[in-house]
Formats: sequence, C-alpha cells, structure tokens
Amino acid sequence: MGGPLMAARVHAFTDDALGEHDGVGIAELIRRGELSASEVAKAAQERAARVNPVLNAVVVAMDSPVVSGDREALLFGVPTYVKDNTDLAGVPTQHGSVAWRARPAKANGPYAKQLLSSGMTVLGKTTLPEFGLNATTEFALAEPTHNPWDPEFSSGASSGGSAALVAAGVVPIAHGNDGGGSIRIPAACCGLVGLKPTRGRHIDGPQARSMPINLVSEGVLTRTVRDTATYFAAAERFWRNPGLPPVGLVEGPAQRRLRIGVLTEPITGAPLDPQIRAVLDDTVKLLEGLGHEVRPIGYPVDRGFAEDFATYWAMLAYLLGRTGKLTLDRSFDPSRLDPFTKGLAARFRGSALRSPAVLYRLSRTRHAYAASFRDVELVVSPVLASLTPPLGYLSPDQPFDEVFDRLLNYVTYTPLANVTGAPALSLPLGSSAEGLPIGVLFSAAHGDERTLLELAYALEAARPFRRIQD
Repeated sequence: MGGPLMAARVHAFTDDALGEHDGVGIAELIRRGELSASEVAKAAQERAARVNPVLNAVVVAMDSPVVSGDREALLFGVPTYVKDNTDLAGVPTQHGSVAWRARPAKANGPYAKQLLSSGMTVLGKTTLPEFGLNATTEFALAEPTHNPWDPEFSSGASSGGSAALVAAGVVPIAHGNDGGGSIRIPAACCGLVGLKPTRGRHIDGPQARSMPINLVSEGVLTRTVRDTATYFAAAERFWRNPGLPPVGLVEGPAQRRLRIGVLTEPITGAPLDPQIRAVLDDTVKLLEGLGHEVRPIGYPVDRGFAEDFATYWAMLAYLLGRTGKLTLDRSFDPSRLDPFTKGLAARFRGSALRSPAVLYRLSRTRHAYAASFRDVELVVSPVLASLTPPLGYLSPDQPFDEVFDRLLNYVTYTPLANVTGAPALSLPLGSSAEGLPIGVLFSAAHGDERTLLELAYALEAARPFRRIQD
C-alpha cells in the first residue's frame, strides 16, 4: 500500500495493465493494440477490490461494466466511476441518502450520456454525502469515505468517493459535479486536478435544472492536466453549448503572459491557515517566475455574499425535504434524512422571508464577477481556508450549529464560482506538514476554461504534482 515515507498512505498502483499511466496514456496504448479495454477494466476492478475496504469509496461495483462502442472516442477504454447522484441505466441513484430506497434507473441520465461519449468504461458508482450538501464524504449511519493520503482524514466532498479512487490509483479519471466546491474541494484534499466548468459548459442533470439559481456544473477529477483537458475536448464533441466559446483540445501551455489577481483573506473574515498562506505565496512566486504579472485585488462581492449563499444552501435542503416524495420516490421519508440536512432545512425556516431578496442579490453577482475581469485574465486564491480536517470534524452527526460554522469558514473561497457560473480550477501545488495535499484555486472569466488549462500545463511542468506512490 503506502510508500516508505508515509506509511498511512493507501494506494493501488502496481505492475498491471494500468501501471502508472494516466487516462490519455491508457487510451493511446489501447489504440495501438498494446492493451485491451477489457484487461484495463479488469485491472481497475482488482485495484478497487484491494483498496476499497479501506477507502469506502464505491457504492455500486458493476459486474458488467458499461462499455462505449466508439473506438474512435478520445478516452476509449479508460476505466472510470460515476458519482451516485447521476443516473446510469439499471443502477439505483441513491444520492448518499437512506431516506428512501432508489429503484434502478430506466435510462442513462443526460450527463451520463455525454460522459460515456468520451469512450470511458464505467465500473460503478461512488460515494457522496447526503445530496452533496456537506464538504466531507461522511454519513450519520455508515462508514465514511477515507482520504488515501491518510485514512484518518476527510477526502473532501461532495465528489469525495471519486476523488479517493483517482488519488489511490484505482482509475485515472472519475466523474464529479460541483455545486459549492464539490469538484475543487476533494481535488484539494486528495491532490488532484479538479476543474469546475462554466455553467452550461456540459449538459446539466435534472437537479441542476430545477434550481432557482443553478449552482451545479458537471466534470471530472484527474491526476494530470492533460486528462482533464482531453475529457473536456471529448465532451465537447458530443455536445457544445453554442452560447460559450469552444474549449477545443488544449495540449500545452500558451506563450502569452497573464495579468493575475490574487485573493488572500477569506471573505467570511475567518483566519487563513498559515500553511495554506505559505503555499499561496509560493504559488505567486512561481507565477511571477513564469513571467506573469500578479497583484492583489478585492472581492467583486461584499461579505453579505457568504450569508446569502448560506441561506440559499439551506433553502435547497428545505426543498428536498418538502418535495422528495414527488421528485425522488414515493418511499421518501424526510424523517430519515441525516441530522445535517435536517439542520440546514430548519435554518431556512427561520430565514424564509428573506429568500426573495437573497435570490435577487445572488442572481446579480454574475455581473459584478464579470466586471472584475476587465483588468485581469485570472484570479488565484486558496481553495480552502483551513487544512483538510480529520474525519469527524464535519460529520453530519455532530451538533449542527458547530458543523455549519466550521463549514462556512472552511469553504469560503469556492461558492462564488457556483453562484456566478464561472469556471475555476484546483491544482495540487503544495502540501501540509503532515503530508496532506494543499490545493490552489484559479478562477477565470465565464467561458475561459482554455486559459485555465493552458496555465495548468505550465504549472504542472514547473512544479510536478506529488505522487502518492512515491
């Protein structure tokens, strides 16, 4: 399992068909006939069987993987997993909840079709906290999902199961979606590349379409920039939003030098962990060394944004409890929701009269965000204000008020991109004294994933990402 320096690490890397290849490397080997999709899938299944008893990241392991028939697809034969809030035909979608018993989906969901068009082989579904509402993949009545860098710590959320499997080397790429940081947070916790796309870049799932303000973007978690870039190109071949500039296949860094704004202090006024501040400062020096102009900037929104987002977050939990029988299944029982979801819903009941004003203010943040990019091309900041927490610190069975306050101060940087619909990318550019990854967040103007990916290539080359197997 772990390497010699960090005995607690849990990984599945070994001398099999997957080896240490990323997704693009595996697809190239399959394309040349040096590997087959079936032997790669089998190797990934064997890896999952070895480490999942420790990680608890897999909800459903499929005996018969879902295989793409398009051998010309960019990622043909690459094994993957789908987060368990997205429909796969014949498999239940449980959303991390025990409040009802999900029936097998009758068909692939809209986004699952786009993901499958990339050519990947789906091996199963991954864990998430109840309805993706928490920033750790933990449960009131079940074993949590563990971080492969140290199983005593959180893997982040809500795409925590996917992140754990990718970081542990079970698969090179896995599905995630992001409604408040749910791709970027687990990427930061698990040392991965996590790009939240512009709103509407990929096909929305049904939950996103029903939101008063759509917070959710679909995407993937990977270990290399080129895997993320290739997936975006593959998804665009299936469907491209005509209202956004195309991303295309980004294959390396650009030559241009960028004006980059830096955000340091959390908008909530919470303290920034000194180790995270050190990684941010080091990243600024790295950017300047690459020739970019970096300067401090202010937030495009005021501190009231955090409270407005918290009210909307609570409203979503309240609506789930009220409409679950109609939107999910007649067996839905709100009394079986976990304590954190119930606490969120109760919080909204105390602020419901403010919701029209909250929705109005949140809907207008997009314009202020866009205006903030008149003088810069990108913004760099931490992903999180504090280090990856130990399991239990954000657990849904802890007192709600404590967990809620901790979450507000923990995820302070990520929600802005969800409310505004902007793209944002977490890169693993540092680590804590305990050896856990620390992510750095790069945010761009609407539709400008290309600039994010080009810079990510340059940073990956200048500061190669740590490998769990070393």
